[in-house]
Amino acid sequence: MGARSHTPSGAAGRAPSAGPPSSLRNVVLVGHSGAGKTTLVEALALSTGAVNRAGRVEDGTCVSDHDEIEHRQHRSVQLSLVPLGWDGLKINLLDTPGYADFVGELRAGLRAADAALFVVSAAEGAEGVAGATRLVWEECAAVGMPRAIVLTHLESARAGFEEMTRICAEVLGGEDPDAVLPLYLPRYGTEAPDGHAPVTGLVGLLSGRLFDYSSGERVESEPEPGQLPLIEEARNRLIEGIIAESEDETLMDRYLAGEPIDAKTLVQDLERAVARGTFHPVLAAAPAAPGARQGLGTVELLELVSGGFPTPPERTVPPVTTISGSPREELRCDPGGPLVAEVVRTASDPYVGRMSLVRVFSGTLRPDETVHVCGHGLADRGHEDHDVDERVGALSVPFGKQQRVVSECGAGDLACVARLSRAETGDTLSDRADPLLMAPWRMPDPMLPVAVEAHGKSDEDKLSQGLARLVAEDPTMRLEHNPDTGQVVLWCLGEAHAGVALERLRSRYGVQVDVVGHRVALRETFAGRAAGRGRHVKQSGGHGQYAICEIEVEPLPGGTGVEFVDRVVGGAVPRQFIPSVEKGVRAQAERGFGGGHPLVDVRVTLVDGKAHSVDSSDAAFQTAGALALREAAQETRRHLLEPVAEVAVRVADEFVGTVLSDLSSRRGRVLGTEQAPGARTLVRAEVPELEIERYAVDLRALTHGTARFSRAYVRHEPMPEQVAARLREERREPA
Repeated sequence: MGARSHTPSGAAGRAPSAGPPSSLRNVVLVGHSGAGKTTLVEALALSTGAVNRAGRVEDGTCVSDHDEIEHRQHRSVQLSLVPLGWDGLKINLLDTPGYADFVGELRAGLRAADAALFVVSAAEGAEGVAGATRLVWEECAAVGMPRAIVLTHLESARAGFEEMTRICAEVLGGEDPDAVLPLYLPRYGTEAPDGHAPVTGLVGLLSGRLFDYSSGERVESEPEPGQLPLIEEARNRLIEGIIAESEDETLMDRYLAGEPIDAKTLVQDLERAVARGTFHPVLAAAPAAPGARQGLGTVELLELVSGGFPTPPERTVPPVTTISGSPREELRCDPGGPLVAEVVRTASDPYVGRMSLVRVFSGTLRPDETVHVCGHGLADRGHEDHDVDERVGALSVPFGKQQRVVSECGAGDLACVARLSRAETGDTLSDRADPLLMAPWRMPDPMLPVAVEAHGKSDEDKLSQGLARLVAEDPTMRLEHNPDTGQVVLWCLGEAHAGVALERLRSRYGVQVDVVGHRVALRETFAGRAAGRGRHVKQSGGHGQYAICEIEVEPLPGGTGVEFVDRVVGGAVPRQFIPSVEKGVRAQAERGFGGGHPLVDVRVTLVDGKAHSVDSSDAAFQTAGALALREAAQETRRHLLEPVAEVAVRVADEFVGTVLSDLSSRRGRVLGTEQAPGARTLVRAEVPELEIERYAVDLRALTHGTARFSRAYVRHEPMPEQVAARLREERREPA
């Protein structure tokens, strides 16, 4: 922005120390996979002196080094914190995964940050800001989070800074494209044989200065006179965009009257507009060449972060309540205030155990203190509600693969906390004398079921504990022990999410599992009336077993369950044994026939039977009742009932036809459509659950990641005979 000299805070390999909240900047990096977020973090670390020219901290690792899974998969799968020092400030960069399966980590980063950098590849055209990137931009806009855009991959022959800036303004600017404008224009070097000219520097539109990076160092100079007219149009548009957002209502009149506006005033108004979230500058960045000290645009980006992004005290603290839900006064980002911190990520370290990344919103967190840990609202995902006191272990800040111990973590800052054995992602830490609960952030619902079984006997003993730890780390995952199918099911956001979960089970917790076919909870009912006779007569010396009962069975409307009616006359079945017959019938209905699907929606009428004065018993009549129902089941056809879910799909208007066609191919019944904000349509349909097991994956592919859906069980209804026959054949079940 302005032309200033800057000093990195600290030498390579040394984590910056935190000062007051006003000296902190918490910035989350957002962008799809491959946009260059991690590369940008490393370039910024080099410019701030956090790493040496080889890109390494003092222990030889990269500042962005993560766990082994990320190295094997060559992509980020979890939120990571990289603290940098710049001009006396501490900048906490939160690098988030770009793949849609790990949107939970992205949401955690948004919660912990006060501003967002959207990293967009200049080589991808409109695809670079489509789908998930646009959705996250809208989420940030809804809460007023300040945003800026960084264009990467400028070295690509397909990259076009001006064209990509225009696309960002159209797609992300929405109704106000003039709020998305560049602060600098690229300066190109000598054209290569392939016709592509590399970007070697930047021209500041406000300062009118040239910043040349071709030597590997940022060199500032005056542009040549012939270059100034080339930037005049972009400069005027930027000035007009800044003035339009200015709080000084006289500024526009002065500008239109031809009065020159000094650069200092423009920079101040720009920084205020960025901090308010009403103006979104576009910048360019590229990694440093081997041996260079600075990457292109990194200093300009750090200037924006330090001068334009808000401090923690300038952002509103999320609302808190008491444990019982009573409202509390609004908190401020004050190190001396009541302690309120939130766990934004949970991970397990093989040496120190569970590590919790915490954002402190109010008060000061210190090691060896006892705090209250509270979590509510995710019991349906395997996260039990809990209110416990725990002792805080060591506080540290990650730097490469090292953890640098710190003495405290004040309001506005982030740190890792060791040995919080009960704390899970999303939990609130507060003073045990004044326990508080912070409203949780919105988490996506996992929609892809993955059924697992222990690989061997040794794994069975560790499976339950391993799954519990896995779910405690990741609130976007749900653990289900399905009582109808007996399966253990991990509900995930997608295939990559599931793959990482299973790999963590194996590598972190030593649990090997096999993925098996997920079974939908099917049921059966009778297609027509039937009768059955159950005869259980055995005599082998002493007391025998004697029970005979006759029943009639008829189908009932869906959702009725199993009714039992007694119409025995003349005491053919003694009164004391009629409940035994019912118990046997209900037990057999629950077990099902052959396929193991429970029998529902029938009326079973006991019409006759016989008993013996000595050999009849409760157990004998239970067995007879079960046998009678099994015989009746052989006398008539049975309908297989499948669960049906109501699906609500929120999709961009351009993909509505595709979604409707796909739902129809899944035997879905469209209930209706309605217009939703943001050029989107809400499609509601009823679809058999058998047809949407992989819908989370398929919908993402159909809509380029622009759609979201929810599902809710509605009822069981008869499955088409041809589908039922195919399913029975696949499972080798009797008809």
